[in-house]
Amino acid sequence: MSQQATATKPSLQGVRIKARKGAVKAQAKHEPSVFRDQLYKHLETVPENDFDAFTNKLVQAGSTLEFLKYADALFEIVLVGGLIQPGGSYLDDGAPVSPFTIFNAKEPVQVDDLKKYVEVLNKLIRRYKYLQKPLEESSLPGLLQYINRWSTEQKDKLAITIGLLISQGLATASCLQSLTKDHLIKNDVSVGVITIVFRAYLADQSMDHLAGSLKRGNVRDLLAFFPPNKREPKALEEHFKKEGLPQIAEWYAKKQFAVVKESLVKDLKELCEHDESAETIVAAIKSKQEEQPLPEAELIQCIWQGLISSVDWSARPDQIDGLALREVGNFAPILEPFCTGPKIEVSLINIVQVYCYEDTRIMKVFPQILKVLYNKDCISDQAIIYWHQKGSKPQGRQHFLKSTETLVKFLQEQEDSEEDE
Repeated sequence: MSQQATATKPSLQGVRIKARKGAVKAQAKHEPSVFRDQLYKHLETVPENDFDAFTNKLVQAGSTLEFLKYADALFEIVLVGGLIQPGGSYLDDGAPVSPFTIFNAKEPVQVDDLKKYVEVLNKLIRRYKYLQKPLEESSLPGLLQYINRWSTEQKDKLAITIGLLISQGLATASCLQSLTKDHLIKNDVSVGVITIVFRAYLADQSMDHLAGSLKRGNVRDLLAFFPPNKREPKALEEHFKKEGLPQIAEWYAKKQFAVVKESLVKDLKELCEHDESAETIVAAIKSKQEEQPLPEAELIQCIWQGLISSVDWSARPDQIDGLALREVGNFAPILEPFCTGPKIEVSLINIVQVYCYEDTRIMKVFPQILKVLYNKDCISDQAIIYWHQKGSKPQGRQHFLKSTETLVKFLQEQEDSEEDE
């Protein structure tokens, strides 16, 4: 009985099972050349340089062609004029150059001419928002890794277009990471390309805007685009100044200062927390300064920040004043070797002024802190008098000038009596 039941199990003979949409798509043939030929039919009828008509035709084509499936092919066609095969050469199947491609822009290459092509892409991506992700994640990085294969004019056109695409938010700067590949770095190709990208970007936006884009795109260090034998801040500075982009050299220098300053503040805090002697700390600062020199005013600010950040302020409120004066007295032998002239001394007074303004717990002991620094030869009477007369910062100015009147009067009287003698 059981054998018979097994033998006559019901079956779905003759029933057609419909495959899921996703499975059908996955099994469908990928035919970029068919897609290209269909796209060309839309574009072939448009007169040359009729950018509005090209925009309309591309938008229309998106309603019948599979733009998402063939996004890389689409951008290869409109950017470099044809399909690219692995290795970076054009697909050799006898197809003509695309009727619409940035490589058709006239020469000599001009940013304003390429803006018209980028505007077409802008409108297309605004209409089909799903195209933005493949553009920035696969199409641009893919094309950039083969940029050495094109002529100088074509390279310039692609680099300018990418600069404009990033500046207008249609792609992120992360695509530039492709330029850090060895075969592009060694012959200065990468440096040349990012220079053109940045010049196009800065024709459209500010240096601060570019800095923000580089940060969001995780482009951490511009030296990565230079050949290994030129990876020095000096080489970078000379290159961008020579190329008429001094703002990039200045931004990079400031960025490097910020890294050095952060590192110095951290090291000083640790040395103080380990109770190292003043001599050891001064030697450590001088050694760091030899490796990566900071301007004197920046250096004195870092020293103050590093030292003051090591203080444990958890004392009772009525003991905070005494703690502040004691700690400043301990810091004086470290500060004094770097207080090398009136300008630096006034800078130090201003650093202390701003710090006391921001930390209201020690605001009222500001005059006594100046007195400690004066007694320990970190600041001179002339520096204090100059600061009081015309060198103070705006933060809490009236309060600090009033609270130091007695000290300044005493120093002026002392100065006068010395002159009489």
